[in-house]
Amino acid sequence: MKSTGIVTGIVSNLVTIDFTGHVAENEICYIDLNGVKLMAEVIKVNGNHAFVQVYESTRGLKIGNTVEFEGHMLEVTLGPGLLSSIYDGLQNNLTTMEGVYLKRGEYTPALDLGKEWDFTPMAKAGDKVQASDWLGEVKEGWLPHKIMVPFSFKGNFKVKSIVPAGTYKASDKIAVLTNEKGDDREVSMIQKWPVKVAVGGYVEKPRPSRVLETGVRTIDTLNPIAEGGTGFIPGPFGCGKTVLQHAIAQHSDAEIIVMAACGERANEVVEIFTEFPQLIDSHTGRKLMERTTIVCNTSNMPVAAREASVYTAMTICEYYRQMGMKVLLLADSTSRWAQALREMSNRMEELPGADAFPVDLSAIISNFYARAGIVTLHNGKSGSITFIGTVSPAGGNLKEPVTESTKKAARCFYALSQSRADKKRYPSVDPVDSYSKYLEYPEVCEYLDTKVDKEWTEKVNHAKTIIRRGKEIYEQINILGDDGVPISYHEMYWKSELIDFVILQQDAFDPIDSTTPMERQEYMLSLVLEVCDKKYDFKTFEECSSKFKEIINLMRQMNYSEFKGEDFNKFQAQLYKMIGNE
Repeated sequence: MKSTGIVTGIVSNLVTIDFTGHVAENEICYIDLNGVKLMAEVIKVNGNHAFVQVYESTRGLKIGNTVEFEGHMLEVTLGPGLLSSIYDGLQNNLTTMEGVYLKRGEYTPALDLGKEWDFTPMAKAGDKVQASDWLGEVKEGWLPHKIMVPFSFKGNFKVKSIVPAGTYKASDKIAVLTNEKGDDREVSMIQKWPVKVAVGGYVEKPRPSRVLETGVRTIDTLNPIAEGGTGFIPGPFGCGKTVLQHAIAQHSDAEIIVMAACGERANEVVEIFTEFPQLIDSHTGRKLMERTTIVCNTSNMPVAAREASVYTAMTICEYYRQMGMKVLLLADSTSRWAQALREMSNRMEELPGADAFPVDLSAIISNFYARAGIVTLHNGKSGSITFIGTVSPAGGNLKEPVTESTKKAARCFYALSQSRADKKRYPSVDPVDSYSKYLEYPEVCEYLDTKVDKEWTEKVNHAKTIIRRGKEIYEQINILGDDGVPISYHEMYWKSELIDFVILQQDAFDPIDSTTPMERQEYMLSLVLEVCDKKYDFKTFEECSSKFKEIINLMRQMNYSEFKGEDFNKFQAQLYKMIGNE
């Protein structure tokens, strides 16, 4: 029997309930408000008192309202039809709802149960299977969508029967499995899984060894992120975090994109709804939305719904990962997720940590980031989740708790600089403060040296040294003046500027420069370093700056030209003539 209770206290969305029976933390319950069922989640249990966080407005709720507990955690519905959909944190489908707003107590179905799918079996009667093994396949758009043994099935099973190839609804029975006790279990194309529990069903989780190509030069060239890796983009408002995420989503070589907008302002969510579906996939020429799922909650929604959105998005990613796909999860912004945790913690009157965030904030963030990674499935295939989140530190303070806690969990750090944004140097990723710990992985370095260039990591480190040295010299020139430093200092500074303008800066709205394949990145970096390594004999700093300004202008035109096309070759010939090389 389900446990029941009575409301005994209300503080905004935090409701205290006296219950009878058994109640567990994170369990879902429904509060009866004049016939309207309000969904809530148990966040603390003390004796026979349960503290629940309501996912909706509690206006009109009063002491004495009845409560019914469901006996399970918040679950996400998984099956064909997730792609091209827009959900809120509770997986209400925002594209199929009536009107502009969902009424309280209204929950829309996540999937279209009336749609038919062309099913092709992959297993046959008598096969031994276990959780997450593939039973069949349908086409979701143009992508293969595997129908799997539900993740909740424990132990070994045998396929008793499976339907032949044909057209079926997602809710139709497609197989019957028999467990070791001889009990039969029916399987459809749909399954459910609790969002706060990581999906298992794989053999191992090895260290990342391959690089996820994003098409963004400042990432791929200087600080690459591994497939199955983690990274985050901190920076003050207006520095281009969202545009950078859109560029990564549009041009990366991931197969599935999941966008989680957690606590975004309403105008930013509207931009995502209107602009993201219009993006063209640079790999296929189709709409990017065809292989994308968006999960969003605005900042005016209750804190529990904001917190749920990132977990819902991650669970959808794990579902596609188990199909052997490369999934990219982009969360914007994890700061507002942390702020939701802080609000809940404060209402619970828990002992606060730094800046009133929960004491265990670092552990919560680390546990969430740990759900990303590359896995080896039972059939020998591999799937991966690459996670890149943004952080919006107040006042651009990168020492605040959310940034510091995320820094411990993520392996890539792409710090956006206000000064670079003010100078219109986009993407405004600071090349000195940013880093990728994957360049310390021997497997990743070997992959880059094999796939890109045998001396690639050496070239990258050489470029970083020039950039770092150029920044130091720039500060000296600002203090001592142009005449206060040697000509060689000016030369080194302009070499760093050459790398900045040609490699680091990228036009997200230019059809050619918006994305750069690794072959072109290797060619351009080698060309830039060739210019930097050449010995020059400048007499004055004016002569030095004039020469490098000409080189920068010429090489920027190369970036806007078709790779190895007629214009590109013409500019390259001009460059070699300019620097005196054959």
